[in-house]
Order: sequence, then structure tokens, then C-alpha cells
Amino acid sequence: MTQFPPNLTRQELREWVRSQLQPLLEQKDFQAAKALLVPIQPVDIADAIEDLPSVMQAIAFRLLSKDEAIEVYEYLDPAIQEALLEDFKRPDVLEVVDGMSPDDRVRLFDELPAKVVRQLFYHLSAEERDATALLLGYPANTAGRMMTPEYVSLKESWTVAQALERIRQVARSTETIYYLYITDISRRLNGILSLRDLLTADLEVLISQIMNREVVRVETNTDQEEVARIIQDYDLIALPVVDREQRLVGIVTVDDILDVLEEETTEDIYTLGGLQSDGDDYFRANLFTIARKRVVWLLVLLVTNTATSAVIRSQEDVLERVVALAAFIPLLIDTGGNVGSQSSTVIIRGLNTDNDQLRNRLSVIRREAIAGSILGAMLGVIVTVWAYFLQGDIGVALAVGISLFAISLIASIAGSGLPFLFQAFKLDPALMSAPFITTAVDVFGVLIYLNVARWILRI
Repeated sequence: MTQFPPNLTRQELREWVRSQLQPLLEQKDFQAAKALLVPIQPVDIADAIEDLPSVMQAIAFRLLSKDEAIEVYEYLDPAIQEALLEDFKRPDVLEVVDGMSPDDRVRLFDELPAKVVRQLFYHLSAEERDATALLLGYPANTAGRMMTPEYVSLKESWTVAQALERIRQVARSTETIYYLYITDISRRLNGILSLRDLLTADLEVLISQIMNREVVRVETNTDQEEVARIIQDYDLIALPVVDREQRLVGIVTVDDILDVLEEETTEDIYTLGGLQSDGDDYFRANLFTIARKRVVWLLVLLVTNTATSAVIRSQEDVLERVVALAAFIPLLIDTGGNVGSQSSTVIIRGLNTDNDQLRNRLSVIRREAIAGSILGAMLGVIVTVWAYFLQGDIGVALAVGISLFAISLIASIAGSGLPFLFQAFKLDPALMSAPFITTAVDVFGVLIYLNVARWILRI
């Protein structure tokens, strides 16, 4: 039997499991493979299964006990979840899917073909079918869609002893028991109670005497990013979700929010690069789909950058008389683009996190303009010396240095101002800013540079 090595970090443990599991499956030593997975956490087992060849993933999954299989399945990538469904016999599928928490099951159903979803849905138990249908009825990316209806509710008139008995009855079937929600006969949310406060109270005390009536809550149509922001701001483990009549319908837990934050951050990073991911896993998407998504803004930049060529053509006499000027054009526009990208990145990130400092937009733009001036002055001095060292022409060197200062200033203003402008027009600042900043800096950078050179060199 394979010995479990002690004192491993989590990453080392994952690597060790990967190195041991596949050879055991190849040798058909299923007993040893099963024993290998027993002491491993479900999330690490899921990670190990994902790294196996597709033909072995179902084999490894079948080695798990029913309860462990349900938990591991929830951690698997949706594409692997779907692939496993194709390999399972129908009873096996139902046991796994029926045992999942409703919010995780809905995320799986979102990834599956409609025909498969219908088959699975109507074979669920009546209770699980109702819970799943409830969540599927809400729009995607909202609190209603990501919540779980598995929570503990209490009544104000109960004593602490009665509440503890209720928790013992339902604890195993609920998502979390750390927050207890107080509802009336119509399920309206009237208060909240922490498990700590309940356990430290006398058994005969009424719930109404120890509960907190000030409850942070969201409605079912609240966007998932807003839900994440509230949980982060208030340091919550779970957040109650109510309908328009303030009836409690579910809770959103912090583990679901971590998935949302990862998803939203990935989407923002893709968007900053001019890539619309549409929520898809970029590395699993079809190559033609990837190319189609990336080509859009590349074509926009290709067309708009013809303006740069037009500027250069209009200043051909300057370049013909001082050919050395052409050598510094890439340096200037690339530096300007980098400065603009830095400014736009911090502004877009601030907009996404709802930073209070961004409410005074003119102050923010002015601050970035000053920062751009400082950067331009520092870089301008350095590049002036460098240009003189390369060309030995003080006029060319001064033209490059002064232009770099002006370009850095303009790039900072454009980088900080354009996200605000696009937001005002209800456009995505992350998607729109990067291409426009690049184009603006290219066009105005070349125009400034060649005109400064014309003035200094008296051409």
C-alpha cells in the first residue's frame, strides 16, 4: 500500500497524489487507488481527477463513496462534470446530482445541454426539483440564481432550547448554521441570530430577546457583483436573500462569492485585453471561437491606426530631412500607450470595486495628469540623454525628450478620463478604454513629436 507522506504543503500534496493515482489506475490496482484517496480532501481529489486522462476520470470517480462523490463532484470543472455524466449509468447520475446542493446543481445545469437538463430534472426527488426550479427561475448572475434555499429559520416566540432542538433536526441538510434567520408566519425576515449568541444564552430566554433586528439583506434580482461587495464590506459568512415582499427565500454563502470574484476578475482581465470571454473558459474554448473574439478589436485598431500613417505621411518632409527622427517613433508611442494603460487600469479597477475616491472625477483626472507630468519629466530627461548618446544630435534628443513629456501627460489624462466617459455612455470601460487609448496615443503622439521636431530643428 502506498504510504501517505507527512508534512506536505497543499501544493506538494496535490503533486504527490497526481504522481501516485494515474500509475495505480493504469495497473488496475483499484484497491490501492481507493485507499490513496481516503485521507485526501474533496477539493484536492477533484484537482487530481481533473489532471487524469479523460478515460480514467470516470474510473477514479467511481472509486469514491457516495457521500464523498457528491462533494468531489461539486468541485470539478463544469466540462468534466458534463463528461462524467456521459460515462455514468442513469442511477449513478441521479444519486450524485440529487445529492448536490441546489445552487451547485443549478450551476451544473447552466453548463449542460437543455435535453440532458430535462432528463435529470424530472428524475430528481420532489424536494430537490422544487429547490432547483426556484433558482432556475431567476435571471443569471443574480442573487436569486446563486443562492441556496438550505438555511435555518427560527421563530421569535421560541426559547433558546427550542431553537437548539430545531438546529439539531435540520443541521445536516442546511448549507450553514452559523447564521440563524428569524422569520414570521409569512416567512418575512425579521431578524438574525449568530450561533455563538444562541449557545451562550440561557435555555429559557426567548429568541426575540437576543436576536438582531438590523439585518443586511439583498433582493433576488441583486447583481452578483453587488452581493460580493456587500459580503466583503460587512465581513459576512452568508447573506440572506429576500423577495419583493421581504420574504426570506435563500442565502448566499461566502464560498459561492469566492467563485464569483474569480469569475468577475477573469472577465475583467480578458476585457482589458480587448477580449470578450462571455463567461467561457478561454483555454477550453474552440480555437475558431477564440480567434473570432480576439479579431474584433484587432481589426478596430488596424483600421484606426491608419490615422497614424496619415499623420506620418503629412510630415514626410520632416522625416526626409532628419531621418534619425523615425527611429524614436516606436519608443514614444509605446511608452505613451504604457502610461495610458497604467492610468486606465487603476481607474477601471476602482470603478469595479466602487471606490469612493472616484466620485470626484475631475480630482482623479487632475491627480493622474500630475502623475503623468512627473513620469514624463523623469522619462524625458533619461531619453534625452539616451537619444543624444545614440545620435549625437542635441536637437533630435530634445525633440524626443520634450515629446515624451507631452505624450505622457496626454496619455495619463486619456487613460483616466476615457473610462469615466464610456461609463457615462453605458459602455463597458474595460472593453472600450484600451483600444481607444492605444489609438489616441499613437495618433497624437506622432503628431506632437513631429511638430515639436519641426519647431526645434526649424524645418
